[in-house]
Amino acid sequence: MATAINRAKLRSLRHREEQQFLASHPNSAALYARAKNSLLGGVPMNWMKKWPGPFPVFLAHAKGAHFTDVDNHDYIDLCLGDTGAMTGHSPEIVAEAVAHRARQGLTTMLPTEDALWVGEDLQKRFGLPFWQFTLTATDANRFAIRIAREITQRSKVLVFNYCYHGTVDETFATLERETVVSRRGNIGPPVNPAETTRIVEFNDLNALEAALKHNDVACVLGEPAMTNVGIILPDTDYWPAARELCRRYGSLFLADETHTICAGPGGCTAEWQLDPDILVFGKAIGSGIPGATFGLSEEVAQRISARIQLEDCDVGGIGGTLAGNALSLAAMRATLEHLLTPESFARMIPLARNFNDGVASEIKKHKLPWNVTQLGARAEYTFTQSAPRNGRESAAASDFELERFLHLYALNRNILLTPFHNMALMCPATTPSDIDAHTKAFACALDELVS
Repeated sequence: MATAINRAKLRSLRHREEQQFLASHPNSAALYARAKNSLLGGVPMNWMKKWPGPFPVFLAHAKGAHFTDVDNHDYIDLCLGDTGAMTGHSPEIVAEAVAHRARQGLTTMLPTEDALWVGEDLQKRFGLPFWQFTLTATDANRFAIRIAREITQRSKVLVFNYCYHGTVDETFATLERETVVSRRGNIGPPVNPAETTRIVEFNDLNALEAALKHNDVACVLGEPAMTNVGIILPDTDYWPAARELCRRYGSLFLADETHTICAGPGGCTAEWQLDPDILVFGKAIGSGIPGATFGLSEEVAQRISARIQLEDCDVGGIGGTLAGNALSLAAMRATLEHLLTPESFARMIPLARNFNDGVASEIKKHKLPWNVTQLGARAEYTFTQSAPRNGRESAAASDFELERFLHLYALNRNILLTPFHNMALMCPATTPSDIDAHTKAFACALDELVS
C-alpha cells in the first residue's frame, strides 16, 4: 500500500526548516529587507520570490557546479540557472573569451567571424542550414512564430497544454472543458488567447490532427519532451506521426530545444531525428551570457527571404539592437566548441542516471506513489505513481506545499534544486559526490516525512 503524507507533520517540519533557514541566513535577510525599498517585491525579477525560503539567498560567487551565498554557505547547484548555466558557472574558457571580446568591443550591430563559426557548428548539430541570433529563447520563439505566420498566412499557434516557452503571449493558455482560456497567473494578456492559440494534450495524435484540420495553424510549437511541468517523454511513435500530420495540413513544426539540449550535443533533434522546420535553442548556448538562436530549414528560409524587402527589414518585428552582438557570439562559440561537446555529455548523462536511480530507490523504499524520469543530463521527480503522459496529468499531480518543503530541506543542507519544479541538472563540473549528497538529503527528508 502506498504511503500517504501526513499534512500536519509536513507543516510542522516545514516550520522547523524555515526557522533554521532564518537563523542561518542573516546577511541574505538584511539584503532582502533593504531590497524591498527599491525592488518590486524585494527581488530583481518577481519569479525570484519562488525560492523555497522566506526570502531568496543572495549570491556572492559561483564556479562550476557550486555557488556561495553572502552568508558564506557553499551549495551544490542542481538548478544551474534552470539550464542557463548547464555548462557550469563561469567556465574558464568562456570567461577568457568574454574578457577578450570585452576589450575589443561588445556590440556594434556588425557581424563578427564568431557568428559564422557558430552558424556552421549549429548546422552540423541540428541539420538546419540557416541561423539567426537573439538575446533570449523567448525572442527566438517570438520571431520564429512571426516567420511561420508570414509564410503560411495563418494566424494561430498550436502548443501543448501546460507548456512553457518563455514569455511568449500565445503560450500562456490552457484548456478548461476543452476551451482555450488564459492560464492562471497570466498577467495582462493582450488578447483572449483563444484568438491566437490552439491547445492539445501532449502524446495525443487524434487531438493534434483534429486541431490541425482547421487549417489555421501556422506552426506547432513544442519541446521534443515537455520539461516545465515535469519531464514528459513522447511516446515512441509520437513525433514521427506528428511530423507527418504537420506536413499533411501545411503547419510548420517549431522545436524548442532550450531545455531539451540536455539530451546531447544536438538535443533531441539529433538524438531522435526530428527534422523540424524551425528550431530554437537558448539559455545554455552562451554559458550564462544572454544569447539564443533559431534555425530554419532550406524551404522556410527561401519562403521568408522572398517576403522580406531590404527597405523594411529593420522594422518587420524581428531583431533588436543587441541581437547577434559580438559578446554573445564570442560566448556561444566558446561554449559550443569546448563545453557542449560529446565528451561533456558522456560525463553528465551518467550522473543524471545516478540521481534518477538514487531518488527512485528512496521512493520505493518509503512506498511513496511518486516517480522519477530522466532526460539526458537532467532528471525530475513528480508526485504521481506513473510517469505522466501529458501536461494535464502532470499538473494534476503537483503539490506546491510538499514541493516547497523538499526544496527547503535540500537548501538547508546546501543543495539547490530548480524552484519551479523538482528538476536536477548536471554540468561538466558536477561530481558523483554531489549526487550522493542529494540522495542522502532526499532520503533523510523522506525518513522524517513518513516515519
